[in-house]
Amino acid sequence: MPVHTPPLGKLGVDEYMIPPLASSSQWLALLLAATVIGAGEPKPLWTEAVPRAPGAKEYFVAPNGAAGNPGTQASPWDIASALEGKHKVAPGDVIWLRGGAYKHPDRKTGFYPAKLVGTKEAPIHVRAYPGERATIDGGISVENPAAFLWIWDLEILVSDGTRETVKTATDTTELNRPWGGLEARGGQNCKFINLVIHDCCQGMGVWSSSKDTEVHGCVIYDNGWQGSDRHHGHCIYTQNQDGAKTILGCILKARRARTGGSYTMHAYGSGRAYVDNYVIEDNIAYQDGTFLIGGGRPSQNVKVCRNYLFGIGMQIGYTKGNEDCEVRDNVVAKGGINIQDFKKVVNEGNIKELPAQKAVLIPNKYDPNRAHVAIFNGAKAAAVAVAAAPFLKPGDKFRAMKPEDVFGQPVFEGTCSGPQVSLPVQGEFAAYVLLKQ
Repeated sequence: MPVHTPPLGKLGVDEYMIPPLASSSQWLALLLAATVIGAGEPKPLWTEAVPRAPGAKEYFVAPNGAAGNPGTQASPWDIASALEGKHKVAPGDVIWLRGGAYKHPDRKTGFYPAKLVGTKEAPIHVRAYPGERATIDGGISVENPAAFLWIWDLEILVSDGTRETVKTATDTTELNRPWGGLEARGGQNCKFINLVIHDCCQGMGVWSSSKDTEVHGCVIYDNGWQGSDRHHGHCIYTQNQDGAKTILGCILKARRARTGGSYTMHAYGSGRAYVDNYVIEDNIAYQDGTFLIGGGRPSQNVKVCRNYLFGIGMQIGYTKGNEDCEVRDNVVAKGGINIQDFKKVVNEGNIKELPAQKAVLIPNKYDPNRAHVAIFNGAKAAAVAVAAAPFLKPGDKFRAMKPEDVFGQPVFEGTCSGPQVSLPVQGEFAAYVLLKQ
């Protein structure tokens, strides 16, 4: 199966109006406390797992920014020059993307290259401004020399073009639209956190040339296109040889049009590619698209634990002669688990039947105000109790969001009054993004 990674396009942005900036007093409080400013007690923006460099500077990007600006809140940069490293951004600095649409002018390929370089102790953070919706209409390509670059909280989509090829199966030029999504083609020790990626040709491509990459808390759905043979494009397409690829706490839903063919997890390659050294844990996948880790070359050092799948299968290994894997404590309801020809296997604690009631809350490692929830509901109850502590404390207000509408209206909102909260369920399964207010 070929790797579809189109060439890079030119840079640029369209201009959009941005929301009013915070007052100077609010911004000073944000700088000092690193919190969201709002009614009541301020909320922390970072968990203790996030390295924060003393004295780090903070810069701003806006849809109507310009490369010649100083990158202040009053005079922000454009996105292309900021991501590509055209400005003096030091390890530990934060680049805030203000709300609005960043529409790439090249509607054939449309990638913004990201090449910023941080350090282990002081990564560079590129993050949506708190409380605002920053939308990349196109794609981001992470390329060398990027290192210790953390990209947070952005929405990535493609707003135009068709979603079906008629003449060919995989020639995406017929679609007349950018590829979109996030392509990790280079870099090392980069993290992609809480991204919302949809309506692209592919959600993420995380390749062997991107070393020691982590994908965390992303919501990826409805990507790909209908070809003349089958549906193409996956939530996450990934390969790895050296170092480790870590994929944690994501919500994945593959698109289906006239046919299926797209995967939720597509850790796969031909006999020339490597699918080694993976940690894939605490992900939620449902509705359509096999969850696959394995390719044409034998795989080794694969760890797949505490993933929650409904209506789709999990396949570990694709060819014969695989080395070792650990498949532990997964729930795969109405899909089945296939572990194919590994010399050493740990296969423990996996649930393959639909539980009458089982709810799992997965706190976000980096954002203290966010968690994902998977609910299995074989009993078809109207609501299911979810153990919310310690993520929620009594008195905390929360919103339960549909993953496909995480920026929209909540499915349910309430106030925590004890160690559990009750969430509505229609049918045998539900997935939510749980946001602390």
